[in-house]
Amino acid sequence: MTVQRKILVVLLIAVILGAVGAVVWHFTRERSADNHALTLYGNVDIRQVQLAFNGSERIATMAASEGDQVKKGQLLATLDTVRLENNVKLQQAQLSSQQQQVARLEAGSRPEEILKAEADVDAARIAADNARQTYQRQKDLVARHFVAQQQADDALAAADAAQARYQSMHETLKLVRMGPRKEDIAAAKAMMRASQAALDVARKALADASLHAPENGIIQERILEPGDMASPQRPVYTLALTDPVWVRAYVQGPDLGKLQQGMRAEVGTDSFPGKRYRAWVGYISPTAEFTPKSVETTEVRSSLVYQVRIFVCNPQGELRQGMPATVTIPLGQEAATTAATDANHCGN
Repeated sequence: MTVQRKILVVLLIAVILGAVGAVVWHFTRERSADNHALTLYGNVDIRQVQLAFNGSERIATMAASEGDQVKKGQLLATLDTVRLENNVKLQQAQLSSQQQQVARLEAGSRPEEILKAEADVDAARIAADNARQTYQRQKDLVARHFVAQQQADDALAAADAAQARYQSMHETLKLVRMGPRKEDIAAAKAMMRASQAALDVARKALADASLHAPENGIIQERILEPGDMASPQRPVYTLALTDPVWVRAYVQGPDLGKLQQGMRAEVGTDSFPGKRYRAWVGYISPTAEFTPKSVETTEVRSSLVYQVRIFVCNPQGELRQGMPATVTIPLGQEAATTAATDANHCGN
């Protein structure tokens, strides 16, 4: 064997030994990494909200378009409010009228009304006395045969009628002095409360003519346009919420005992290589399910797994719905803070 051939053999052996060493080192490192961290695969999940008006009217304005970032409470759209405003005015007028009715009943009779009732009683008493005297005169004339008995009977009927009118006026005076019945006041107050409730409903309908963003998010879809007829069953926008954002991943049964809710984690994506996002385990499903086909894993897909939600800090809004993600969870952690606490410090 020539010297040159011996050198080639030595180099080949060295290459083979180096390759074997690299393989051994790789698997040793992977095994060591597996003992110190758990890697899960899943997809970014973002909640979506269908925004609709709580009323039926034509849309007047649309203030947001697809891709716009909106803040909680921001005005997004309005309805035509002419009919709603007129209904509020009508209910206000009816309430004001009923309030005056209650005030009138509670105030009772005015002094002038009492004086009038007393004057009516005096007039009725004088008329009754005069009618009684007239009857007495007619009665005397009948006894002397100066007038017919019919005239005396007519005078008696007139006297009885005058006396009845006097008694009626006297009772009316009592009622005027006593004022309205408490039942009438209670009924009037109940009507006033009903009018107030009707006004509140009208004002709520007017307020519902303005559509506001319920949370921070991004307008994903603008479904209707000005002039369209809105209703509670017809969404106007689709809003993608920017908080919370999580990765929906799955863990196999043997690894389930390694996880605890609140454990810190890191999330990476193919879209931003080398960038890691702060995260934590926010939810671990109590029930098992078959591995979804969408999960990218080298394990057997037909095995039972548990769903895990990894909440992620997404301050730049880089994570998108459905984006594949890799979750790394360091093992052996101490008791972690709660997800709610971490959620309030995503920017730290």
